Amino acid sequence: MKLNPFAFSVLALALGAAHAEGLSPAEQKIVAEVKAHAPQGLELLERSVNINSGTMNHDGVRAVGQVFREQFDQLGFATRWAEMPPEMRRAGHLIASREGKQGKRLLLIGHLDTVFEKDSPVQLWQRNGDRVRGQGVNDMKGGDVIIIEALRALQRVGALDNTSITVVFSGDEENAGDPIDISRADMINAAKRSDVALAFEATVRDKNGRDTGTIGRRASSSWTVEVKGKQGHSSGIFSDTAGYGAVYEAARILDGFRQQVIEPDLTFSPGLILGGTDVSTGPTVTQGQAAGKDNVIARSALIHGDLRYLSDAQRDRARAKMRAIVAQNLPGTSASIQFHDAYPPMSPTAGNLALLKVYSQASVDAGLGEIPALPPGQRGAGDVQFVAPFLDSLDGLGATGNGAHSPDEDLEIASIERATIRTALLLYRLTR
Repeated sequence: MKLNPFAFSVLALALGAAHAEGLSPAEQKIVAEVKAHAPQGLELLERSVNINSGTMNHDGVRAVGQVFREQFDQLGFATRWAEMPPEMRRAGHLIASREGKQGKRLLLIGHLDTVFEKDSPVQLWQRNGDRVRGQGVNDMKGGDVIIIEALRALQRVGALDNTSITVVFSGDEENAGDPIDISRADMINAAKRSDVALAFEATVRDKNGRDTGTIGRRASSSWTVEVKGKQGHSSGIFSDTAGYGAVYEAARILDGFRQQVIEPDLTFSPGLILGGTDVSTGPTVTQGQAAGKDNVIARSALIHGDLRYLSDAQRDRARAKMRAIVAQNLPGTSASIQFHDAYPPMSPTAGNLALLKVYSQASVDAGLGEIPALPPGQRGAGDVQFVAPFLDSLDGLGATGNGAHSPDEDLEIASIERATIRTALLLYRLTR
């Protein structure tokens, strides 16, 4: 159910006014519980990081899921493992839920998998002062722990009673199973039964060093251009009979994109290009082969690229311009373009911004500072985008660290407590 942005704005303002002078006695107890049990949260994070859970390491993903499932069981949630069809080659998802009638119905989103597969030369847990390193420590096992520890603090003060909360920890966020309508069915169905979605990908800091919230994320999609030319002797190129060849036509198309399609928050990056007498690619279009000779006009070219946008309207504008450029062929050539959708956009909306205001006010009241919105163009794709079309959403509520997806991935330990306090207060205020 999509909330009325005006109604949610009123909620944000009312909550801000009610707590402008600080935290209520109940909220002070919640914060105290978070702080008192911070060491246990860090231990839980260490347990999960020391289990390799690369997307294709299905046993590892399930093992991390079991570690977290035990926590939700202790919190009184009903838990289940959502299996995926064998042909999708994905481990499945952990789903935990509780039903109540008090306040907003919440959907909390995390993921169990990392980009580091079994053979990745990346260390397990290693602490260095106030930081820790390890596989997926901030992307996003840190965010998963924040969800659990925030819920645990609420439970200890009796604030989980009669609330309606669904948690989905996907097992394939880093490489979503295909088809999407199956791999994300449980998450989308949960969104349709909820009022608000909160996602716990890593918190990003702005240029002033402030923690931010994410009210928009760009879609992830791809495009492929196929070009045909007339094979012939190179001495005839540019003539009326031979034409320009496939490689020149490919270059014209790319330069046309560069000059005519650019607009704010829109990117289109060619990641693979092949040209020559013959070209071929593998089944995933991540590698290919090309053959040709310097005295033969290129007959074929192929370009495969990425397209990211903030709204369907921006997508449609970009695709229309790209199609028009592809259609303006040089003599003796032809070209076609195809588009493939992957992650939909999380467009920045009034409802998302109002939700950020509630979160920011909770942070201010806890003495942790204001939370500004991160410019949407600075974030890539994430699971929250599959549910954002259905309800007001906020992402970037997780841990703070550096080097995600790299061997140097780390996390600032203090960010776990900081984000857990903010999250627990946000959940409490939304469910009152």
